[in-house]
Formats: sequence, structure tokens, C-alpha cells
Amino acid sequence: MIIGIDGNEANVSEKVGVSIYTLKLLEYFQKKATINQQFVVFLKNKPNIDLPPENEFYKYAVIRGNLLWSQTFLPLELYKRKALGQKIQVFFSPAHYIPRFCPIPTVVTIHDLSYFYYPDEFLKKDLYQLKNWTKYSVEKSKKIIAVSNTTKKDIVRFYKIPEEKIKVIYNGYEKVSDRTSEVEEERSDGKTSEVKLDKGKYILYVGTLQPRKNIITLIDAFYLFKKNHPEFNLVLVGKKGWLYDHIFKKVEDLNLKKYVVVKGYVTDAELSSLYQNAFCFVLPSLYEGFGIPLLEAMSFGSPVIS
Repeated sequence: MIIGIDGNEANVSEKVGVSIYTLKLLEYFQKKATINQQFVVFLKNKPNIDLPPENEFYKYAVIRGNLLWSQTFLPLELYKRKALGQKIQVFFSPAHYIPRFCPIPTVVTIHDLSYFYYPDEFLKKDLYQLKNWTKYSVEKSKKIIAVSNTTKKDIVRFYKIPEEKIKVIYNGYEKVSDRTSEVEEERSDGKTSEVKLDKGKYILYVGTLQPRKNIITLIDAFYLFKKNHPEFNLVLVGKKGWLYDHIFKKVEDLNLKKYVVVKGYVTDAELSSLYQNAFCFVLPSLYEGFGIPLLEAMSFGSPVIS
């Protein structure tokens, strides 16, 4: 059997969430590739150096094109390969969107349907695409992977998909320190921040900075907590999402700029250090498809508030 895969989520420089999910699957597929179980990974651009290397039964196919790549350029390539007898038996998309009018059976992973619960957190064009392209994917796919029972229930509720079509396969987990590369270790000298963070004297949050993560509540709670514990800091780790400005305004309004450290994206080496030295980890999110940072924090023995 030959399995085709959309590998673009993994082919980015700063990997979080779905990107890590895709990368770890590609690494597993590369190790398991045999003459009877082959893989072709389709990309818009040449594979980054951190993607698993090709071998006899695990190959990359770079298909040039930008606009609507998964809906035009990719399916055209799949039709061409089918016509030439280069048959791919199954196509797997690890993140919501399958190729439009795909000539072969498809499997898709759905991570969460947060856009139904918090539509105001998305640009209108992104919201339209998420709702409608995901609808096409779940209706046309032969099988759907949901990363949790919550996601499965949401797929049934919002898209009216039969339960038997959906298989819950929980996200895998790898300790952050185990995936730290030598390059990252060189970039991170073990310091957790430019601001001095004493061990056990800061509260840690890891995740995208966006409204449904409920960070405003966390900042309000930290403000009250700090009245009796002035030596503590709050550390926010994660990329800026949609509508994040109000987070920084809240910090300014409460006069906490000296005590709230916004780290942005960090290397795995730095993230390991932050987890290990935190007083506790807090995930106040209002909605998650899965919530991998909870497991990451637990793996380091950091107390978790959720």
C-alpha cells in the first residue's frame, strides 16, 4: 500500500500544536516504511532540514503552487499520478482540509471546532474557510480521526456526521526535553528569561495568546495573588493569536508590566526549563480539542491548575 500525506503543517520553522502533531506522525511513518507500506509526503516547498530524511519507501514530492494549493495543485497532481499508474491507495490529511475532488479515498484529522464556539476570534475569511472546507472534508472523507471525544461530539453535533465514521485517536505525547535538538540547546543557554525568574517563584502559562484561552482571567487572578506574594511573576509562553491586544492592555491597566513576562515562541530547551522551575502551570482555557501543555507540565512534575 502507498499512502499519500499532506505534510505542509510540519514544514514550518516554528512548530506548535498541529505542526508538532504532523511532524511526529511523519517521523513515525518514516521509521515504519517498508515495501508493503510506503509513504509519499506532498509539500509546497522543499522539506526543511528537521523533517525526517527520505529512504527507499518514504519520499517527498514538492508540488509548486500557492493559491488554494490543497484544493487545486494537489488534487491535479494526484489525478496525474493515477493516470500514470503511480497509484496511491489512501490520502491522509492531518489538519482539517482534504484535497478537493480527490481521486482516492481520504482520511482526515479534526483537532477542534473552536470556531463554532468562538467565531469572533477568527477573521471572516478564515472563519468561512474553516467552517466550509472542514464540512467538505468530514463529508467526503472515508474516515475521520478526532483527537478527543469532545471533538468527536462536536463533529457529530455541528456537521451531522454518523458516529461510526469517526475514530477517536488521542494525541500522542513526547516529553519536551526528549525532542530538544542540538541546535536549540546552542540557542538556549539554560536561562528562562531576560527578566530574572527565580525557581519556584513564577506561574507559567503555555498556549496561543487569544481570547478563548481566558488569559484575562489568569491575569486578574495573578493580580490578586500577588498582593500576598509580591515576589512572584507570571510567564506567558506562546504565539500571538487573534485579538491579543486586550491581554497587554489588561497588564498595563493593572500596572503589572514589570511582573508579567511575555515570552512568545520559545525553543524546546527553554520550554523544558520553564516547566521544571515553575511554581505551577495554569491553563484557564475555555475550550480545548485536547490540551497537550497539560501533559507536558505533568511530565515535569509541575502542579497543574486547569
